[in-house]
Amino acid sequence: MASLNVGNLGEFLREQRRTAKLSLRQLAEAAGVSNPYLSQIERGLRKPSAEILQQLARALRISAETLYVQAGILDERDRQDLLQVPAAILADSSINEQQKQALLQIYESFRKENNAQRATDHDAADPPAEDSRAAEQGRQAE
Repeated sequence: MASLNVGNLGEFLREQRRTAKLSLRQLAEAAGVSNPYLSQIERGLRKPSAEILQQLARALRISAETLYVQAGILDERDRQDLLQVPAAILADSSINEQQKQALLQIYESFRKENNAQRATDHDAADPPAEDSRAAEQGRQAE
């Protein structure tokens, strides 16, 4: 299998896993992915979806945005923009801590929902190679 162009995502994941003192098997289990699949991601043979990256980030206790940047899904500038909203909420002295936490939870849930929808839309926009070949052959036959 040829290595996909996913930047240094695999190396970055491996380093994060080692820093967290987790074996490949432990991280795979914690993230809810198979051991072989995680190994392929680390070796650059598979490009994980945003949802899988989110699961890996949660298991590694790092931000999903960090992995999105590494995977090329999110630009570093976009990541900085995303960090401004939580910072603004936390800096607002007109609301109390409980309100701040509630707003942060709502904001994060909206972002997760939208990321999952984007991943679904992205997967739907990339039909399997067999389907696109069959469609092309059907057009040529007409």
